[in-house]
Amino acid sequence: MQTDFQMIGQGTPELALRQNRVLRNTYLLLGLSMLPTVLGALTGVAMGFSFLAGSPFMAFMLFLGIAWGFMYGIERTKDSGWGVALLLGFTFFMGLMLSRILQVALGFSNGGSLIAMAAGGTGAIFFTLSAVATVSKRDFSGMGKFLFVGMVVVLLAALANVFFQIPALSLAVSAAVVMIFSAYILYDISRIVQGGETNYVIATLAVYLDLYNVFVGLLNLLMAFSGDRD
Repeated sequence: MQTDFQMIGQGTPELALRQNRVLRNTYLLLGLSMLPTVLGALTGVAMGFSFLAGSPFMAFMLFLGIAWGFMYGIERTKDSGWGVALLLGFTFFMGLMLSRILQVALGFSNGGSLIAMAAGGTGAIFFTLSAVATVSKRDFSGMGKFLFVGMVVVLLAALANVFFQIPALSLAVSAAVVMIFSAYILYDISRIVQGGETNYVIATLAVYLDLYNVFVGLLNLLMAFSGDRD
């Protein structure tokens, strides 16, 4: 009869293999998801896309509705090819939505540099924190509740600023977004490493949203502090 220690020892390599496979597939799909994001952003910039610019509140609510609709569909189809297709469709939509802030950034004389710096900063944050989560093997799942509360507070503050348009509040929201979603990168990668997330489509969606928000937050801050008007 096998001892508990023997059974644990036999199960550990299989578990580690499965976790590594989820992490690898997540990184591959994450890289693939950047292609429709860039395509959507370029399309939006070329078209001068503006999502209900005359009604910021309606635009914000409609954006949330479409985004949550995509995420619901991805969750429902995560175990099939439709989940991947919906995820890529979602990333195209997010790229299209990203085009508005890119148009604003390109209105600065150093807009291209600001976008590159935001992208580089996002990449540096991702590689650093994902390495910490992967190498340290520490369980960061305890951060979940704190991060969720922080995300809700930031979402409410962003919604309030749609009406009030206070520059200081906008900067505070952007800084909070960078901090919270940077921590979410650590949390989400840790969940994969620890076996808390076993579906690579959902894992990719989570990490993609982390990166997207960090990039937008960084770009807002860079435009506020380093943007040069023509």
